[in-house]
Amino acid sequence: MSLNYLVVGGAGYIGSHMVKALLQAGHEVVTLDDLSTGHREAVIGGKFIHGSLADESLLDSVFASHRFGAVLHFASFIQVGESVVQPAKYYTNNVSNTLNLLNAMVHHGVRNFVFSSTAAIFGEPQYVPIDERHRVAPINPYGASKAIVEQVLRDYDHAYGLKSICLRYFNACGADPDGELGERHHPETHLIPLALQAASGRGKDLRLFGRDYDTPDGTCIRDYIHIADLCQAHLLALEHLKKSDTSAAFNLGNGTGFSVAEVISAVERVTGVKLRVVESARRNGDPARLVADAVLAKNTLGWKPQYAELDLIIAHAWAWEQKQAAYGNA
Repeated sequence: MSLNYLVVGGAGYIGSHMVKALLQAGHEVVTLDDLSTGHREAVIGGKFIHGSLADESLLDSVFASHRFGAVLHFASFIQVGESVVQPAKYYTNNVSNTLNLLNAMVHHGVRNFVFSSTAAIFGEPQYVPIDERHRVAPINPYGASKAIVEQVLRDYDHAYGLKSICLRYFNACGADPDGELGERHHPETHLIPLALQAASGRGKDLRLFGRDYDTPDGTCIRDYIHIADLCQAHLLALEHLKKSDTSAAFNLGNGTGFSVAEVISAVERVTGVKLRVVESARRNGDPARLVADAVLAKNTLGWKPQYAELDLIIAHAWAWEQKQAAYGNA
């Protein structure tokens, strides 16, 4: 059955892929985005509204004029380093503005919410792989802002019956397999696009932070999840909300980590370009391993990553990067 969904932050990397996935599934989509970090041309269909979650009167108007089956939230700021030096920016947007959205939902009787959360809520891992029972102990304002919203959602469920699913991403990556969408952060901070920009000539030499970690090759290990698999998890989460009418939280990842050195080798293998890598000291707060235990999502939602191979993830991202380089995009 076709439903009408509101996607906030739908002009960004993950949000734009989600809009496409919802449209392909036959749903009607309204995107709300202030374009502070997103791109209007990335919203390839549905209705687009240019506006901010800070604008409570706009939110009231949007909800008054549409009947939404659910809301999907991708409108958070995501840079860990920036959150440390500008915490007010992160708590205002990620927490206060999200409260505006939730309050509008409660007021207009919209009861289903899917929240883009993060593995950063867990802080330094006590064990790996990280499951949903792991303690929540964020070590930066970005992670803290997401943890606060997760607590708010539990309280709103208890008090107002607002049902939510929190999806804790580890490392979202890759690009639309059709080549229509991809990653365009400014500035870019993620390893795979930075490596591919170095390969295409759009970027600088690639920096490698630390070769002395307690891992087989001495570089950090991270869990990478293809953007298409991430979107599939959201579609399944919406189905679960509709059927179960219960709130939940799930960790999302491949369950298999790849080291920084393995990613660099894969980029060189896929692109045929030898990267210039500049080795630097460790960054503060970088754990040796961050890998998800996604068994709960697989068992409860029926979710299974379809694009788990590192070379395939990078091949999709490389096709997108080559398009950006050809267009001369910044």
